Amino acid sequence: MKFASALSFLFVTSVSGFAPVPDGRAATHIFGAPSANQNPFGGQSLQYTGGTDPNNKNYSKLSQKLNEADIERRKIQEEAERRERAAEIRREERLAKIQYMRDMPDTQPAGTVDEFMFKEGVQDQLDKLDRDLVGLAAVKQRVKEIAALLVLDKMRRKLGFETSVPSLHMSFTGAPGTGKTTVAVRMGQILAKMGYSRRGHVVLATRDDLVGQYVGHTAPKTKEMIKKAMGGVLLVDEAYYLYNAANDRDYGQESIEILLNVMENNQDDLVVAVAGYKDRMDKFFSYIPGMMSRIGNHIDFPNYTSDELVKIASVMARDLEYDISPDAYDTFKRYIEARMELPYFSNARTVRNAMDRARMNSAIRTFEKYAIQGQNGGFCTVEDLKNISSEDFQILLDDILNADADKRIFG
Repeated sequence: MKFASALSFLFVTSVSGFAPVPDGRAATHIFGAPSANQNPFGGQSLQYTGGTDPNNKNYSKLSQKLNEADIERRKIQEEAERRERAAEIRREERLAKIQYMRDMPDTQPAGTVDEFMFKEGVQDQLDKLDRDLVGLAAVKQRVKEIAALLVLDKMRRKLGFETSVPSLHMSFTGAPGTGKTTVAVRMGQILAKMGYSRRGHVVLATRDDLVGQYVGHTAPKTKEMIKKAMGGVLLVDEAYYLYNAANDRDYGQESIEILLNVMENNQDDLVVAVAGYKDRMDKFFSYIPGMMSRIGNHIDFPNYTSDELVKIASVMARDLEYDISPDAYDTFKRYIEARMELPYFSNARTVRNAMDRARMNSAIRTFEKYAIQGQNGGFCTVEDLKNISSEDFQILLDDILNADADKRIFG
């Protein structure tokens, strides 16, 4: 019975496969030609659609790969040809220069040194250095030697000789107020006049300007100061504070490494000058030998004598359009000699402070005389406004001689 039922169901199903298809239904083709997107069993045809492998996007046609390889090969070949042409041009220029130097007579005029000194404005800067900086004959001589090297180097370049940028990094050692910053400014201007720096300006920096206070802060600060100084002179005052021998993790070491790298790779666009006390700078160089080896010019600034400091006061008065009374110079000299024996003496800076106090004393004296006492109807003369008298300096000297030791004013 069960077998008969199964046979009947199979027969009915087979017949329905050949029955007409009602409207709206797709026919299943068994013996007819199926459509392009159908298989004989009614489903989609087995076509490759890329699959679901995420690496399929890395596959490309062989022709495309060959084309890309050909382009890369042509680029490499063109670059090699370009380098070969450049090398050939350099060889030709070198041979032409050698022939030019051989044919040049020994009497070929190169111009006079004075012509270059005045034409480039170098002599003007040296004259300003002599006029503005009192004493320091050894320092001025060293600056003139550097200027002479630059002038002769430029004359050689004009004739076609081989030249190279000399090491212009500097070390200034000496006590405060001995003219280190002034010399740095003049050197920057000389380098600019000779074409060894683009701008010739001087950027003064200390540890606070270069070293950060946390990780990742030092490099941006140091690079920012270097960026400001590019084309001129970066003067690092009291450079020994950059290195702390007692702390291996001090951030100053990072700043030093950046400076050393710039001094080596950018010496044609930046002059680095380090300054400070001689004994401390010598110790600093012993810790950082790479800094010492990169500096080609070491200039020591001695302390001024009392006579030189008196002359500095005269120069300051001239620049400020004041007249120091003839008898006031002796009083000022006695003040300076006494002040040199006391702590915190700073050479020309102490003189500047003394001149500021003398000007204030002169102003008080003139105000008292004409405004308070009403002399001459309150009218003062031009001489009164320009005069610095002996009594204006005597007040400074009395502060040292008569005051208690713990109450002395160290101007």
